[in-house]
Amino acid sequence: MIENFGLPWEQDYGYVQAIRSGDTIYLSGQVGNRGSEILEGIEAQMRQAYANAEELLQRYGASLANVVEETLYVRDMDEAFPYAGPVRKAAYGRPDPQVASTIVGTTRLAFPELLIEIAFTARV
Repeated sequence: MIENFGLPWEQDYGYVQAIRSGDTIYLSGQVGNRGSEILEGIEAQMRQAYANAEELLQRYGASLANVVEETLYVRDMDEAFPYAGPVRKAAYGRPDPQVASTIVGTTRLAFPELLIEIAFTARV
């Protein structure tokens, strides 16, 4: 079973937002968009990426509580790092998210205005 948001770039690039294989759900990198609007600022984009992930996971009867691994790709580590801890803790609803997490600096993401992208793996 695959899931999408119905955005133009899904069809343009030929990918899905999420796919389930057995008891594992793989989410493509989630970004700070509401529909086709990309939010401004690293914190807003990070919060929205987690919200988008939660929405996709709910379609499979799961939630962020099922996430076992995440990878954050950021354009500016110095800008992102102060928000990463507080935003992650808020998204997972606990002071110690039990999620394997990697943060990686990169020079560019899919669209120039993107500051962060987060990929997730969940188990159900």
